Amino acid sequence: MDALFRNSRRKLSQGLLFWREVGEGIPVIFLHGAWNDSSQWISVMELLWQDFHCFAPDMYGFGESEYPDVHYSIDLQVESLAEFVHALKLEKIYLVGHSLGGWIAARYALKYPEKIDGLVLLAPEGVEIEGQQARWRKMRRLVNGSSLVFKLLRFLRPLTKALGWNANIERDWQFRQVMLQYPTACQILFQRRQPEIEAELLHNQLYSLKAPVLILQGGKDTPETVAMSQAYAQQATRASLKMIANAEADLPESHAGLVAADIREFITIFDASFG
Repeated sequence: MDALFRNSRRKLSQGLLFWREVGEGIPVIFLHGAWNDSSQWISVMELLWQDFHCFAPDMYGFGESEYPDVHYSIDLQVESLAEFVHALKLEKIYLVGHSLGGWIAARYALKYPEKIDGLVLLAPEGVEIEGQQARWRKMRRLVNGSSLVFKLLRFLRPLTKALGWNANIERDWQFRQVMLQYPTACQILFQRRQPEIEAELLHNQLYSLKAPVLILQGGKDTPETVAMSQAYAQQATRASLKMIANAEADLPESHAGLVAADIREFITIFDASFG
């Protein structure tokens, strides 16, 4: 039987929130990554809907949800998620979050521990790692830099190829194109005041997470992303880390079957009512 997705919208305090929904039973909310929207979870939800009640919202400033004229932050998205959970009258939930969605899921679990049965975090953002400042500076430079510079470098490909720069230039160009499509993610991740961003980082709070946590990380992802997943695993007392050797940054799309199987196994272990 094919999954019958329901697309819904509800007016919350920040505006209309859009979400995809399928299945019934144990509620599982999927939070998308920085450079995506809820559609990235469709393949995973198609594999889980017969066992779980799956919800995948577009966070404010993404996808088909409203883009309110507000100052975007992790806390704003956390409170919007809390309002969404309350509006749907969900008592306890499992949260699955990728990248930025993983940061939001973990912060929600810290603030509302009584609502959480477990967390599955895929390559989560939101902790301090070595080289973090340099990473943020590079991302700001890619977004704010002139496109003429990139066009000139691409025009000079014979020279840049001889210098061994071509692969890095092309990768940065492609990433810039993605980032420019997601201004809300850029603002939350690296375009706010530094003290504000640092105040929302979780590395000093993860020890107090009460819920069990499964962290999934692609082995071919960037070293910085792998380091963040390792930091979550080390600092959250009930966390375990699973590396998926051949995976890169797009785990929900490229390895939907493995991700769905790991989510099902995780919930089976920690939810006595499963099955």
